Amino acid sequence: MTIQITPETLDLSQHLRPGDHIVLGQACGEPTTLVKALIKQGAAIGGLSAFIATSFSGLFTPDSAASFRLSSMGAIGALRSMTRANALDVIPVHVSQVAPLIAAGIMPCDVAMIQVSPADADGNHSCGLISDYVRAAVDKARVVIAEVNEAVPYTFGETIPASAINVFVHTDAAPVEVAPAKISETDEAIARHCAAFIGDGSVIQTGVGAVPDAILRQLHDRKDLGVHSGMLGDGLVDLIEAGVVTNARKEIDPGVTINGALIGTKRLYDFCHRNASVRMTATSYTHDAGVLGRLSRLVTINSALEVDLSGQVNAEGTGAAYMGGTGGQVDFVRAGARSPGGASLMVLAASAKGGTISKIVPALGGPVTTARSEVDVVVTEFGAAQLKGQSLAERARRLTAIAHPDFREELDRHAFDIAKRGF
Repeated sequence: MTIQITPETLDLSQHLRPGDHIVLGQACGEPTTLVKALIKQGAAIGGLSAFIATSFSGLFTPDSAASFRLSSMGAIGALRSMTRANALDVIPVHVSQVAPLIAAGIMPCDVAMIQVSPADADGNHSCGLISDYVRAAVDKARVVIAEVNEAVPYTFGETIPASAINVFVHTDAAPVEVAPAKISETDEAIARHCAAFIGDGSVIQTGVGAVPDAILRQLHDRKDLGVHSGMLGDGLVDLIEAGVVTNARKEIDPGVTINGALIGTKRLYDFCHRNASVRMTATSYTHDAGVLGRLSRLVTINSALEVDLSGQVNAEGTGAAYMGGTGGQVDFVRAGARSPGGASLMVLAASAKGGTISKIVPALGGPVTTARSEVDVVVTEFGAAQLKGQSLAERARRLTAIAHPDFREELDRHAFDIAKRGF
């Protein structure tokens, strides 16, 4: 039996049980109407917990989420305030693992709260702005509550049949938007070094933010670029409209941009509405090693908080501060490094906190997100260090060369010790 209601008449106590585990659609696909109801009504139900991979809405705060326990794969977006307050349980998991773990019952999912577009003529709802683990949550949940949002674009790819939804909550609330980041001179310098690895016919994977946007701006003289990515922002629109991204040379999905999350503004959402050249797919396709292995000239671009002199990458946190997450980094690092004619780029500014801290370090101050054996190229504003196939001593030398000049003398001493030992 399905129920059609408005946000004002939504009573979660009719559908949730004390102790339920909720899985929420994430990023710009976060069902904000349902989240607001959860925040308001959760205490009366009791014992609830919720998982969301990332959040940009700002709805989750230590106070607002006090009535349930929130977990995530990291402090991405607006969730950083939750980790500062010790109010977020961090699960170290690749985003590509979330759906299989839900399916296996390892990450419990009693209730799926999702955001979808209005249905098509066949009664299927588009996943709209996020498709990564949504279908896995729907398939596993006892109760599926869908925010059917008139303002969400109908995107081709992953769909949810109306028959899989128990409760329809109709709204026209503006979905979450993430404005393009301000690009600095450092970002532009990093982007120029990255662009040197992206030639005509390359297939790119990137995230969102200042450096990815700066990189995309460097590519307007390229031809027939392809896209196979876990997430995309507004910069994609510019490249498609300029005829730079055609996907014409991809071995699979020719003519189609493959993506799992739209993270941007209304401009991006409107562009992707009923646009058959953009396909939203689950992580079982965007991040799958077998799928990625069929792409040549794949250039993947990921970010780090710090990199040590052996090439180990920390993208999560330092000391007592948890600031990032695992995301899809490892899947794409491996794929880019192994793609014929491709590359895997790990990007970061050489320093932080006004130039007082080096981000190329002798030893990591936090966890290893990506092992040194996986890392291909590390890029800062001072250059690109190609590490694949290099000895530990040579890696230390190359990484020191792209560190901020203020820290190179100290790093040289550590590099000398590595060279003397051989490891």
